[in-house]
Amino acid sequence: MADHRARPAGGARLAGEALKQAVIARALAEGFDVAGVAPATALPETGERLRAWLAAGYHGDMAWMAEGVERRASPTGMWPGARSALVLGLNYAPDSDPLAMLQARDRGVISVYASRRDYHDVIKGRLKQVAGFLASRAGAQVKVFVDTAPLMEKPLAELAGLGWQGKHTALLSRTFGAWLFLGVILTDADLPPDAPGRQRCGSCRACLDACPTDAFPAPFQLDARRCIAYLTIEHAGPIPHALRAAMGNRIFGCDDCLAVCPWNKFARASRDAKLALNPLHEAPPLAELLALDDAAFRARFAGTPVKRAGRARFLRNVLVAAGNSGDRALAPQAAALLADPAPLVRGAAVWALARLDRSALAARAATGRAAETDPDVLAEWRMALDGM
Repeated sequence: MADHRARPAGGARLAGEALKQAVIARALAEGFDVAGVAPATALPETGERLRAWLAAGYHGDMAWMAEGVERRASPTGMWPGARSALVLGLNYAPDSDPLAMLQARDRGVISVYASRRDYHDVIKGRLKQVAGFLASRAGAQVKVFVDTAPLMEKPLAELAGLGWQGKHTALLSRTFGAWLFLGVILTDADLPPDAPGRQRCGSCRACLDACPTDAFPAPFQLDARRCIAYLTIEHAGPIPHALRAAMGNRIFGCDDCLAVCPWNKFARASRDAKLALNPLHEAPPLAELLALDDAAFRARFAGTPVKRAGRARFLRNVLVAAGNSGDRALAPQAAALLADPAPLVRGAAVWALARLDRSALAARAATGRAAETDPDVLAEWRMALDGM
């Protein structure tokens, strides 16, 4: 979040519809693809859904989601002086099927959003430019948000007319399908609001049926504890055994529910140079990733969302993919990681080696267990050896 105070005007002061259109024109000139305005009022239905979601435990170990619930339920909870919310969208649609490489079991699949420069960095700079323009032309105060504060961007985007929240809970657009990054500018200026988005999912349940781990207990409800995106990014501990096989070769995030949406047929591939897909992150060989030490991991994923997860979490995911690959050529690398400094990596290595080469695991069992002190890793050894 950044705060921009009003500063001397760079042109005539504007208000109302003229101000709104000038700001939206500036947003499009900065590279955003769509913009809309919502009143900075309370979102009672959103607050009720959030409380029910938390009460069901669907947030998993994202304890921060339970903090500041009242602030999340209203933009004015973040800033009492807010009058309007300018919601901006940036298209990041891929130019090919993001699910195509799920059958390449010796390679890892990284979510489309993470296979490029970190969108927080790209959007924040542009938001600041638009916010500065708004502040100067209206004599207004502004604050910018990019997915890092307790502000409910998706409900605000729906209220601002950018689209609607689909049955998978992500935002959908008639123009951009499931592929929009969102940023929000709160301001104390009065901007005329747009008509809210209208629910257009109908009877379709493609996103619900596509989920590999059945993470949707009902339409419009997501149980993060079963979501591969949550498990591979937010979850700090070992991946639950019951869900590992269903992860396949998804090593950071999951695009299944987004990619199958019929509304994507209207989406155009992003042409934003700052959000270009990095070929290095498009289905990288698992063998390369298993060889990454901390320095190599940081260098390879610098400036991307993957780096924020850290090597241990990422290697945990890669080892699960290796165990699912059936590729015995990866067994020596899994065996080498039995001695990794990170317990999270060692535990996943036990599971992967048990799937790839049980005799190799048995040969290392005595020394591996004797040297181990972490309870989670010891549990992995017990489960692996009990199944032999």
